[in-house]
Amino acid sequence: MSNDHDALDAYLTSFIPQALQEDVGEGDHTSLACIPEGAQSTARLFVKDPGVIAGLSVAKAIFLYVDPRAQFEAYVSDGQAVSYGEVAFQVTCNAQALLKAERLVLNTMQRMTGIATLSNRFKFEVEDLPVTILDTRKTTPLIRPLEKLAVKLGGCTNYRFGLYDWIMIKDNHIDACGSISAAIERVADYKKRTGKDLGVTVEVRNLVELYEALQAGQINRILLDNFELPLMKEAVAIVDKTVETEASGGVNIHNIREVAQTGVDFISVGALTHSAQSLDLSLKVVKEVEV
Repeated sequence: MSNDHDALDAYLTSFIPQALQEDVGEGDHTSLACIPEGAQSTARLFVKDPGVIAGLSVAKAIFLYVDPRAQFEAYVSDGQAVSYGEVAFQVTCNAQALLKAERLVLNTMQRMTGIATLSNRFKFEVEDLPVTILDTRKTTPLIRPLEKLAVKLGGCTNYRFGLYDWIMIKDNHIDACGSISAAIERVADYKKRTGKDLGVTVEVRNLVELYEALQAGQINRILLDNFELPLMKEAVAIVDKTVETEASGGVNIHNIREVAQTGVDFISVGALTHSAQSLDLSLKVVKEVEV
């Protein structure tokens, strides 16, 4: 996204009402029945699992959407490490609006905090090595902006946001074209014809394909897909920094350091988003606000 803040704001203007409609439908009948229309309440978000908090800015936007007069005070910052029992924020607003927004805030922040926490674990494993950890497009449909924001808050890096901002020639493209060189040539022709200034990655599955990709040229990065570690190290030496190298496939928290030590420039990890476990957070109404 060219301007992360503006793009997130634009995304939230459609995400929040759609998500609320999914949950609230024609109305939160429990709150409408139990709580006076003009009542005000204060609630606090309690951390129930240690991790890296993410989604505070989204929570604030949700509360301001349901009650423009909401008062939101964050006690920690997005991307900050938090411990069990910490209070992440306090919000005071219309009580019916508060309870209408509660589940959306929790679902969103728990998911984002889980991703940020896992991303931070991966970053920690290789933080002393000259490698960049990338996320992938393996995200939950329609909430990719939130999941990718969480990856960044955890300390890793966003790769392609979609099919439109980077060209990645993968095995299916290569097999459909007939060869790596044919696929690369067609991509070069397409870029020239359309004037698109896009980076190009080509995926290779063995050293034969690696040499073919290097011979073809006109690429920015070579993705070494599911290479065994000794072979990956050899491939990195063959490339010898003439283009960027990226490792992908089978990367997990237990082997990422070994992968990084092969000398690759980038490691893409789908697990950052598709395998992250949500962290437990709890939003509790308080009867009295401490002075």
